[in-house]
Amino acid sequence: MALLDDSFFMRRALDLAMLGRGRTRPNPLVGCVVVGPGGDIIGEGYHQQYGGPHAEVNALASVADQDLLRQSRVFVTLEPCAHHGKTPPCADLLIAKGVPEVIVCNDDPNPLVGGQGLAKLRAADIKVSTGLLADEGRWLNRRFFTFQEKQRPYLVLKWAESADGFLAGPHFQQVQISGPQAQLLTHQWRTDEAAILVGTRTALHDNPRLSAREWPGPQPTRLVIDKNLALPPSHHVLDGSQPTIIYTHRERASRPNLDYVRLPFAPAGAPPSPDLLPAVLADLHARTIQSVLVEGGPTVLNALINSNVWDEIRVFRSTKRLERGVSAPRLGLRGWQSHEKVGADDLFTYRNA
Repeated sequence: MALLDDSFFMRRALDLAMLGRGRTRPNPLVGCVVVGPGGDIIGEGYHQQYGGPHAEVNALASVADQDLLRQSRVFVTLEPCAHHGKTPPCADLLIAKGVPEVIVCNDDPNPLVGGQGLAKLRAADIKVSTGLLADEGRWLNRRFFTFQEKQRPYLVLKWAESADGFLAGPHFQQVQISGPQAQLLTHQWRTDEAAILVGTRTALHDNPRLSAREWPGPQPTRLVIDKNLALPPSHHVLDGSQPTIIYTHRERASRPNLDYVRLPFAPAGAPPSPDLLPAVLADLHARTIQSVLVEGGPTVLNALINSNVWDEIRVFRSTKRLERGVSAPRLGLRGWQSHEKVGADDLFTYRNA
């Protein structure tokens, strides 16, 4: 039987990391595999919950014969931490266990901690290598990397459009465009992201709950841009059922699960201020909200697209025709694209190159 190569073990660590999806934020997804002296996996683990043990802790603890760690290789998807946070440093644990070699997928992008874990391991005469399946690791933790490197949340723009390119009926009349499978997938996506954003018109005309009712997982923080506080108190986003932030240019006292944030906006009747979205994104960064699913109407979507501030775009295209209504954004050819069927709808996905 041929020996398994290093890529196999790192890919297994990446698969393990995915098991923490939605539960580790704002920490990254991390998986770890321990390969014994015989070339077999003798331990594995992943970061299961924010505030809980890190992947390396779980993986090392799963090894039945702890003496084998002194002859083992450890594969981990992100640089082991070297600082005291909610848990002790993983680099110290690896050193204490006498692990002779550590293979890392990605360096930590946080400038305050990146490189320190690797330096500590090397100072203890542990053999360290980095960059194995680095692109796959960056994609796995694209939210974490974007947040650290661009100082803003990872932005996923999503909408459903008719076959003739409309988001809604005339005068923003609500129309069910996508099918039940697409709606279920949207609820799953909501559990993947830390927050979900809409503008005033979407919140006013659709009265959405912006919750993940149809899929198990954490509820996103609801974000609404409501410049003039036009939403009536009866609307779902103001019901206090889940954390909600309203961005406005008026003063209003916050209350439990409902935070009003006053930001600079353009005067009434003027086009959207170029300072609006950067101010919102800066506030979200300060709150450590690492990713946002944008389900807003054309004003918010087009503003982000035109300023090229987005990371993924997901468009459900229905076979239905509306003939007239509110036009969907026009993308042209932007970045990488994939296509798949979701029930009766077509799902087009774009990545910002």
